[in-house]
Amino acid sequence: MKVVLSIAGSDSSGGAGIQADLKTMTVHGVYGMSAITALTAQNTLGVTDILESTPEFLDAQIKACLSDIPANAVKTGMLPTPEQVEIVANNIKEYGIENLVVDPVMVATSGSKLMKDSTSEKMAEILFPLAKVITPNIPEAEALSGQEIKSKEDMQQVAKSLGEKYGCSVLVKGGHAIEDANDVLYEAGSLTWFYGERIENPNTHGTGCTLSSAIACNLALGHDLKDSIQRAKDYLSKAIGANLDLGQGHGPLNHMLMEGK
Repeated sequence: MKVVLSIAGSDSSGGAGIQADLKTMTVHGVYGMSAITALTAQNTLGVTDILESTPEFLDAQIKACLSDIPANAVKTGMLPTPEQVEIVANNIKEYGIENLVVDPVMVATSGSKLMKDSTSEKMAEILFPLAKVITPNIPEAEALSGQEIKSKEDMQQVAKSLGEKYGCSVLVKGGHAIEDANDVLYEAGSLTWFYGERIENPNTHGTGCTLSSAIACNLALGHDLKDSIQRAKDYLSKAIGANLDLGQGHGPLNHMLMEGK
């Protein structure tokens, strides 16, 4: 069985973070492990409190997992502090992780801030260069690049500039665009579009976590990056399209849709 480790925050309401990751991994038939960067008190309406793991405890969790059960892929989500980013980068190098998917989580779907300003700088400096792919949405890509994104051409330019700057593949997600849900990948000098139909469903809590986890799962299963992204995007569309309706705000997806159903 293939193994994927998620290094991310815990969502007490189960729609995003570690909980979304482990559900996604289970459905994809891989063995999921977790190292929790923070406990959050949150629901579909927002985040009400955050308790961060110390860098030392995060390090202990990661080492407990990877020293015993080697991972075929690792994904990162919420990393609140620069010190945590350093811990993650050191362990990625120590354990020789090749399939690293970095979801640069800055703000929750509800609008709650999940990262200190200095953290994104440290992440870009030492974690992005270790990644197989990073998966920013449009607001995150704008923040990382300092460039406004208003068109497909802007998405392409930002993906290319980030990829060239940090030496990794970059998937700029278009879910925040008005017209469509198309994503663009910059990989090894080339651009590839992944087209998706915008699904009229306000319940999108945890979409970024779910997509990055699904990409990591497919990489662990031996698919190349483009195929992993397409498979992950298909799974995400199915999970959104199931129209699960829980909570009073941005509700969660239905992660538990098995392949072929």
